Amino acid sequence: MYLSVSGEVVTVKIIEKSRFITTSRHVEGEEQAKAFVEEISAKYSDATHNCYAYICDKYGNFLRFSDNGEPQGTAGMPMLEVIKNKKLFETAVVVTRYFGGIKLGAGGLVRAYSGCVAENLDKAQKVEYVPCTESLYSVGYTLADTASRFFSESGTGVLGTEYSDEVTFRIAVKSQWLESFEASLLNRLNGRVTIKRLKEYDFPFKI
Repeated sequence: MYLSVSGEVVTVKIIEKSRFITTSRHVEGEEQAKAFVEEISAKYSDATHNCYAYICDKYGNFLRFSDNGEPQGTAGMPMLEVIKNKKLFETAVVVTRYFGGIKLGAGGLVRAYSGCVAENLDKAQKVEYVPCTESLYSVGYTLADTASRFFSESGTGVLGTEYSDEVTFRIAVKSQWLESFEASLLNRLNGRVTIKRLKEYDFPFKI
């Protein structure tokens, strides 16, 4: 079980005439993290600095950061500390700086970079990766609306719906809740549902 961000968030802040553009994204593994940093650095290739930090595994062991030309210790490490303090994993952040002509000093740079990352991550949608069981739940058309409401009310991940002879919902349920969830579903539908369990993995539930 661990926290991460969902999707990508971009925020902009002006500090002493310098423009700071902060981009965060969910990444899984070093390859995705490096590709993200390269993408943002290429997008803002004319910027003065593209500093980054990331924790790209779910254990917090694989992390990297870079000051990208800023004085050592004033950008990458403070950015990484914000990610760690917010207990986020599989999360990468790039802060792009367009220098505005006023030097901030070491302390000012640390506050600027860490503050930009904190502000950005506060706006990002957080998700909790929890062990789940993905299953197929098939019902007759007369019960489809009832089943759909039940799934939406139960905090599940609705992955898709297929329509054929029956309506089949592909649902991710937190594994620890699976037995009680299915018992409640059977009760709601008077037992008129077919269940086929597929696989188990970590699923990002919104929080």
